[in-house]
Amino acid sequence: MSVRQKKISSLVHETLSTIFLQKLLDPELGLVTITKTTVSPDLKIAKVYLSVYEKSKREYVLEHVESMKGYIRSELAKRADLRFTPELNFYIDETLDYVDKMNEIFKNLKNDNNKTDKTD
Repeated sequence: MSVRQKKISSLVHETLSTIFLQKLLDPELGLVTITKTTVSPDLKIAKVYLSVYEKSKREYVLEHVESMKGYIRSELAKRADLRFTPELNFYIDETLDYVDKMNEIFKNLKNDNNKTDKTD
């Protein structure tokens, strides 16, 4: 990723975080965090990864954010000093699921190891 891409990605990330805090005040969404933003090499497409605290609301949150994509992009255009406002593509960040799964595996390995030690 080029320096320019990193700068634009950071600017988009910060600006979208502010927009989500100030403009998208829907209690039905719950706790939503922008975890990562990447911008394509031509700076025309931004991938925005969202972390949703309540797993059961992930689909609802993604649908709601997708339905407001035009509004969010127009707010980004107003707030960010960019020559071209990138198209926004939203995704659910499943990193925490992966971390939870790995922790569970390590916990099970430790428990199995403790059981093996006690039987020896």
